[in-house]
Amino acid sequence: MEMPTVEEQLKLIEENCAEIITGEELQDKLQRSFAEKRPLRCKLGIDPSAPDIHLGHAVVLHKMRTLQELGHQLVIILGDFTGQIGDPTDRSETRPQLTREEVLANARTYQEQIFKIIDREKTELLFNSQWLAALNFSEVIKLAATCTVARILEREDFANRYRGNLPIGIHEFFYPLMQGYDSIAVKADIEFGATEQKFNLLMGRHLQKEFGQEPQVALTMPILVGTDGVQKMSKSLGNYIGISDPPEEIYGKVMSISDEIMADYYHLATRLSSEEVKRIIDGYQGGKIHPRDAKMRLAREIVSLYHGAAAAARAEEGFKQVFQRGKMPSEMEVFEISAAASPDLVSLLVRTALTSSKSEARRLIRQGGIRVNGEQVKDMDLRWQDPAELVLQVGKRKFARVIITGKGG
Repeated sequence: MEMPTVEEQLKLIEENCAEIITGEELQDKLQRSFAEKRPLRCKLGIDPSAPDIHLGHAVVLHKMRTLQELGHQLVIILGDFTGQIGDPTDRSETRPQLTREEVLANARTYQEQIFKIIDREKTELLFNSQWLAALNFSEVIKLAATCTVARILEREDFANRYRGNLPIGIHEFFYPLMQGYDSIAVKADIEFGATEQKFNLLMGRHLQKEFGQEPQVALTMPILVGTDGVQKMSKSLGNYIGISDPPEEIYGKVMSISDEIMADYYHLATRLSSEEVKRIIDGYQGGKIHPRDAKMRLAREIVSLYHGAAAAARAEEGFKQVFQRGKMPSEMEVFEISAAASPDLVSLLVRTALTSSKSEARRLIRQGGIRVNGEQVKDMDLRWQDPAELVLQVGKRKFARVIITGKGG
């Protein structure tokens, strides 16, 4: 397939970007790529520091897919070496170091999930231990000599910790150097990252110059705010939507976001054309489309990306049953428990994973957030010693069916 013109490529690449350093260099690289029929090498480094990818991570991956569809070569670097240190970006303290076994376990999950977005057959997947573990101490010193402490302290997170007299491990100073060295190893033409990764991306440009390579273009994407509408999406904050979450859960979480951040989700979390996104946003902001209908379209688009159109349709129908028609979902996870154990409500909520702990279960019961067979329950000591079939509900979106068998003692 012939590459689109440079002008057509630039329009698609620049869409929704936060910053391109520099635009002139990108245009020059694209012109040479087009003339020589040589795809650009587009790099993304991912440290497998957690087991799952969420919609925030996916923003950059979708932009890379655009480059892949334009005919360029994607290079995904899984940081099995850098991941053992951990990116200090936005950290107020030294990150606990992961073992190699933990990093590799997370990497296996990442490999399964990133190819929900980009084409596995057209992607180079590399581990940076291939070149970083091979460096001898002399080469590490040579790498360190290319950068000053003053330059490293330009990073806001390091500067804040230094001013606050908080510890900074020397190994943390090496993190941007190692990530930058990745760009040398793969001869990157473009490196992608979120806006918070700008320092690391610029370090790659700096090191490529030092080692006699043409510097990469740094392309950053905006950070997607979490479902709380306040902080960036993060698993630790509980405001995330995982791309491997069940369709019903993704749909429900999208429907829970505020109208104010819906436009960002349309721009950054869907694959709709800019023209279609503009039509929808103008529609609900101008009163021609009901915000609820726009949000349902958004939820359907996002579920379809990761689970397909059929799953999205089922998730939407389930949502309508629960919220618009006041019914319980027709399908939910089923748990079978013996009455001999004399199960109590608090234990059942934890056993069915509707709550993460007994303390959370008790808090929700006190707050009136628990229903059993559609009825609000506030009895903390409620238990069952006879056969029964229960539908437990936490909040508006979480359900489980419990079948209690036999007789209690």
